[in-house]
Parts: sequence; C-alpha cells; structure tokens
Amino acid sequence: MGYGVILALLFGYLLGSIPFGLLVTRAAGLGDVRKIGSGNIGATNVLRTGNKGLAAATLLLDALKGTAAVLIAARFGPDFGLWAGFGAFLGHLFPAWLGFKGGKGIATYLGVLIGLAWQVALIFAVVWLAVAFLFRYSSLAALVAAVVVPIALYFLSTPEIAGLFAVMSLIAITKHRANISRLLAGTEGKIGAKG
Repeated sequence: MGYGVILALLFGYLLGSIPFGLLVTRAAGLGDVRKIGSGNIGATNVLRTGNKGLAAATLLLDALKGTAAVLIAARFGPDFGLWAGFGAFLGHLFPAWLGFKGGKGIATYLGVLIGLAWQVALIFAVVWLAVAFLFRYSSLAALVAAVVVPIALYFLSTPEIAGLFAVMSLIAITKHRANISRLLAGTEGKIGAKG
C-alpha cells in the first residue's frame, strides 16, 4: 500500500468522522442525540427527536462527506477515490473523537456510491424507498439495499467498485446486528417513531 493510498484513506477517514447528527442536534438546542432512541448519531435517530428538517440535514451532510471524499481524492487518481470513500465510511462508523462509536454508515455509504457509481445510487434509493414505504423500517430498507448494491455493481460497474461495496455492505450489515435481532423479535422501531 503506497503513501498516496494511505493519505487518501486518512483524508476520507477525517472527513467521514465529522459527526453531523450530533452537531446539528446540539446546534438546534436538542442536546445529545446519543441519549435518545438507538443512541446512534445518524439521520434515523435524529428523526426520533421529531425534527424532520434536522434529520434531512443529517442525511444530506452524512452522504455529502462520502461523495466529497471520493470526488476530491479522485482528482489525484481513481484508486485514491476508492480508498478515500472507504475511509469516509470507516470514519463515520468509528470516529476517533467519539470513542470510535459512530453511526451505522448507510448515508455515507450512499454518498460514496454517488461519487463512484451514481447510476447504482439511484437503484439504492429506489430499493430503500420501496422497502421503507412497504414496511416502515429504516434498518430493513438499508439492509435490503446493501445486499442489492454489490450485485448491481457487479453488472453495471468495475470489479474494484463492486468489491469495495461488497466489503462495505458486509460491515454495514454487521453494524445492524441489533436491528436484525429486533426485526426478528418484532420490536424494531418504525420510521418516524420518537425515541
């Protein structure tokens, strides 16, 4: 692994580790979002504050940091874009400033996907929205989309990008272990439910 790849990974990590969900809720005077609902810093948990605008802002900012990492690093080479995107995803999941306890990465995952293969990002969005509309579970929608994306990339993109997202999907699914248990038990919170 060359210095350029390490720098791209580190750059992506630093960008990805900005905890926008925590920052926007504190700025709005709603305190620490980690103390409600799932304790997560992502948009779904921010939505549990009852503030849809803040949840939308969190979703957008968490996605944009993934896209920005890819596009900025890719100016120095396509491989750097891949590694920076992976770094942004890891940064969101494991931010050093929050004791390596971050979000579950789906918005940042989507942002990286937009930067690397925007057509498949549209597939992600359609799958997520369809599952969320039918079942009202954000976690289930994310899990189904995370399974579909690497398959779609296998047919529509490069092996490198498909491989990266296969790894990212596995990590994202692992981060949703508790959600999977609650889904199976019928106790998972539905979209829009306050924490």
